[in-house]
Amino acid sequence: MDDKSNKLLLVPVLTVLFVTIGYQYICPAGSTSCRFGNGESSPFSKYAEDVKRESPAPDEDAPFKFPSKFNFTREDLYRHVDFDIKGNDVIVFLHIQKTGGTTFGRHLVRNIHLERPCDCRSGQKKCTCHRPGKAESWLFSRFSTGWSCGLHADWTELTNCVPAVMNKKQKKDAPLNRRNFYYITLLRDPVSRYLSEWKHVQRGATWKTALHMCDGRPPTPDELPACYSSEDWTGVSLEEFMACPSNLANNRQTRMLADLSLVGCYNLSSMSEERRAELLLSSAKRNLLHMAFFGLTEFQRKTQFLFERTFGLHFITAFTQINGTRAAGVTVGPSTRRRIEELNALDMQLYGYARELFSRRVQYCHHQERQEERERKRQQRRRMKEQKASQIQQQEDDERKDAELTGVTEDYSSQVMTETLCVCVCGRAEGLGMLKCVVSGELYVVMLRRAVELL
Repeated sequence: MDDKSNKLLLVPVLTVLFVTIGYQYICPAGSTSCRFGNGESSPFSKYAEDVKRESPAPDEDAPFKFPSKFNFTREDLYRHVDFDIKGNDVIVFLHIQKTGGTTFGRHLVRNIHLERPCDCRSGQKKCTCHRPGKAESWLFSRFSTGWSCGLHADWTELTNCVPAVMNKKQKKDAPLNRRNFYYITLLRDPVSRYLSEWKHVQRGATWKTALHMCDGRPPTPDELPACYSSEDWTGVSLEEFMACPSNLANNRQTRMLADLSLVGCYNLSSMSEERRAELLLSSAKRNLLHMAFFGLTEFQRKTQFLFERTFGLHFITAFTQINGTRAAGVTVGPSTRRRIEELNALDMQLYGYARELFSRRVQYCHHQERQEERERKRQQRRRMKEQKASQIQQQEDDERKDAELTGVTEDYSSQVMTETLCVCVCGRAEGLGMLKCVVSGELYVVMLRRAVELL
């Protein structure tokens, strides 16, 4: 019997010992992987608490889920212009070659829902885009005012030329208006844009009438040598196109968005090549950031959405994404592509900057839309609650009035019955000890003693 008891006692002791040894093996001292109680995770929770602790709490006001290497602020992302088309506001379109600017320019004059639409007549290149009630243009672009500041004028030319041109178009006897100019532009992937420009030049385009004005003068032939000696560069090969060091196709987007006065305009000897590139790129980024709007050729619908959100102007028909361009049909090898990227190194950096800024502005606009929708629903729920509370209050007031009216009616009925009964009692008796009364058209006969008691 004793041996049997010892065996029974030995089984739980060995079990406890085995579990203790196993636990020490799985969860050694000082380990944080096995914690029980107080809401801490067990060995089977798959580090849920660690994930919760390391992951930031969701923030409804944070519109983005990924970090930015450019550290854009909310002021950089928020773009809304209270555009006064009836006042003195002017949109200035900086049209960079082969970025889809022709298509976008047509959208501006033909596709915007306006109180006074632009007058675009058949056979004429320009449209008349006047303000409602005024013979004054609200749009400065190729299709509205023509190339008033030169063919494909850049940022340096436009900012110095547009105010004077707008004042010149104004009536002589009218006082000079203080206008608000909102600059816009389009950018495109540098390799695709470069190939598209090459194909365009290959077909005979020259843009030789462009002024390239900077600091009050155009560049000299020494500052900007021509890449060809004939009338045009028709039939040029891609290798020849890339070989010309003064080809303005190289880094065209950066040059056209930068303030060229900072680098001595087209005088390449004014500073080192590295310093010139640094100033051009930083100036182009800064001007692009502070423009009222810019779009990307590769994202037509988002470009439309961002323009509409920025200016409060809405297009009649949706933009169409056209991917079958001439540049898309050009196949280049890896070495040629690398060479194009080297020739457009500044544009590559600018486009990377522009693409992230554009994407974040679109996301920020969507974030604002969601907030506005939530606020709209919140206001709607508040109005419904107030309306329901008002209805309940009205119902209670009606019930109270009904109750008061019922009480008055009952008091009046009681008074009428008493007065009627009094009249009956005071009437002449017919018969022994009886009274005959008419109440509400009904004949009542009561005992005389009962009538006296009612009195």
